Amino acid sequence: MSINTTRRQQLKLALATAGLVVATSVAPMAAHAADVTLLETGSTLLYPLFNLWVPDYTKAHPGVRITTQGTGSGTGIAQAISGVAQIGASDAYMSDGQIKQNPSILNIPLAISAQTVNFNVPGLNKDHLKLDGPVLAGIYGGTIKNWDDAAIKALNPGVKLPNHTIVPIHRTDGSGDTFIFSQYLSFADTKWNGSVGYGTTISWPAVQGGVGANGNPGMVQACQQTPYSIAYIGVSFHEQVAKAGLGTAMLKNRAGKFLLPTPKTVSAAADGLIAKTPADERLSLVFAPGAESYPIINYEYAIVNAKQANPEQAKAIKEFLGWAVEGDGGNASKYLEAVRFIALPKHIQELSKAQIAKIQ
Repeated sequence: MSINTTRRQQLKLALATAGLVVATSVAPMAAHAADVTLLETGSTLLYPLFNLWVPDYTKAHPGVRITTQGTGSGTGIAQAISGVAQIGASDAYMSDGQIKQNPSILNIPLAISAQTVNFNVPGLNKDHLKLDGPVLAGIYGGTIKNWDDAAIKALNPGVKLPNHTIVPIHRTDGSGDTFIFSQYLSFADTKWNGSVGYGTTISWPAVQGGVGANGNPGMVQACQQTPYSIAYIGVSFHEQVAKAGLGTAMLKNRAGKFLLPTPKTVSAAADGLIAKTPADERLSLVFAPGAESYPIINYEYAIVNAKQANPEQAKAIKEFLGWAVEGDGGNASKYLEAVRFIALPKHIQELSKAQIAKIQ
């Protein structure tokens, strides 16, 4: 036995006699790791809401870690299908063709949102210019070129409109905002519907001076930096729109009335279509009937594969989404009011829960 070993034994014996405990080795403390890690990616319109939800949820559920990314609805759908992301966020529901190719993918509404049409016209940004689907289709189609065009004047009698070229701004990424905006144009204007149509990505008509932007943040920035421009922006960016000093248009609904998105007008539009929502919940809420219905609203979807990699992951997703659709969970007013969304009606909440239950 070596001298050092003997001394260590003597020291250990002495300390034990004094009532102390000696560890033969000290292992470093293991860092706490989340039991399950989930990736949510997609809609930049939903992104602000997820960033309110996730800190509160994960604080109460320390075994779950959720990473959020605002990449656009098209990416959210694609990455949920591929398995890169466990939750794809989208303002758009998947098409029949996409569902046929991917039958295990669920489209689960989490809340109801809206979209605004915003503009940067010097001297008029504090006014609510009136616009409709055919005029917007003309602007984005290149047939209505100036702000003082007769068609815009007819909707805004008495307003001094500038003789200046309109700069239309559109999304360059796969976007649910593009989906619902182009749906409004398609439903309101037969010419647009027959030529361009709608989708998360569309072949935008070539308009001289037109600008492309990425995500809702890019749309706000481009509109702010481009005088005489017009853009479509998710309502969850209302604070950014206000800070940028942009104007918000009143849009003509199916009943011929010009409205802004408010809890009342968004709820009225949703109420008219709740009963028509199918079990798989893929339904457009755009251009809903009713005098008080704001024309561009939508379900905000979680795109999720019903067949997850393992039971632990499936359980974590089900519990998080189940919390998200509850009135005392993610659908609570403290979350939804911050992003100008409205809660799911009870019937739609139950349909979403039934879909969530399919995840395994």
